[in-house]
Amino acid sequence: MRKTNLRDITGNGSVDTITTSYEGQYLGELISAALLSGDTIDKGGITVKPNVAYKEVVKKLDTSGIITDATCDFTVTADQITLSERILEVEPFQVNLQLCKKDFLSDYLALEMGASAYKNLPSSFGNYIMAHVAAEVAQKTEQNIWGGVNATAGEFDGLTTLMAADANVIDVPSTASAFASSTIIAELGKLVDSIPAAVYGKEDLHLFLPTVAFKAYVRALGGFVANTGANGVDNKGSLWYENGGLTFEGIKVFKAPGMPADHMVAAEKSNLFFGTALLADMGQSSAKILDMADLDGSDNVRIVLRFQAGVQYGVSQDCTLYTLS
Repeated sequence: MRKTNLRDITGNGSVDTITTSYEGQYLGELISAALLSGDTIDKGGITVKPNVAYKEVVKKLDTSGIITDATCDFTVTADQITLSERILEVEPFQVNLQLCKKDFLSDYLALEMGASAYKNLPSSFGNYIMAHVAAEVAQKTEQNIWGGVNATAGEFDGLTTLMAADANVIDVPSTASAFASSTIIAELGKLVDSIPAAVYGKEDLHLFLPTVAFKAYVRALGGFVANTGANGVDNKGSLWYENGGLTFEGIKVFKAPGMPADHMVAAEKSNLFFGTALLADMGQSSAKILDMADLDGSDNVRIVLRFQAGVQYGVSQDCTLYTLS
């Protein structure tokens, strides 16, 4: 990676000649930061496939009745093995952004002076801007993973979108119109009751909740609804929760900030897939910062970012989708 050349930082807000480009290892690191730092991916709520150049068949093996009476022969029963598959397709996306250098100069100078609030940001101005863009891409990717709609520019079909259109996914309709602390435990019970027996009890089974439902559950466990005790968990009231892990009836609860506020999902995280061409085809990925000063005399910087992303699940019948009325 060529280093950013900051020849002049003056009081009038001029920063000259940013020539940063990202190649090889540095490109991979940057695209990773942009795509893989959202909560669902970063906290292990989904299986990441980093080598999907275009399409990949997602397969899941299921076996049943594999134990039979012993004989002297080798007899294969076709019905003993079920191999299901769906297509994980990644779509190309791009960021074409133009920023004025002086708009970021005050933050950048604070960074160079070592302000503690910025201690984790990169030290070069070009990398600072790219980190800002990567954070925005990560947030949008998190939203796309759960609620994206392919017909909308900049989005791919998210998991709840795919599940809602799949007749084989188990649907849990509800008469509730919103998530509230007074009703969230009953609504989570409906979700759990609909989980198929073959999936219930699996180690990587999770209940994926949007932020609004997660907050309602935390408040309910603080003792603010019936059947949770006057002062909630450990008699601590609203002070009980410290951002730790949660479970519901022994099933792990996962906060999915990108999930639409009217859904909850029960699924094995090994049955949920996020695909990207991060490692498969770096030629289709790019990240550049173009300083326009030498081209048109302006103080503008152009950001170019190209990447691929998409999601899919393996076995429809193992997924449960809860939807508010």
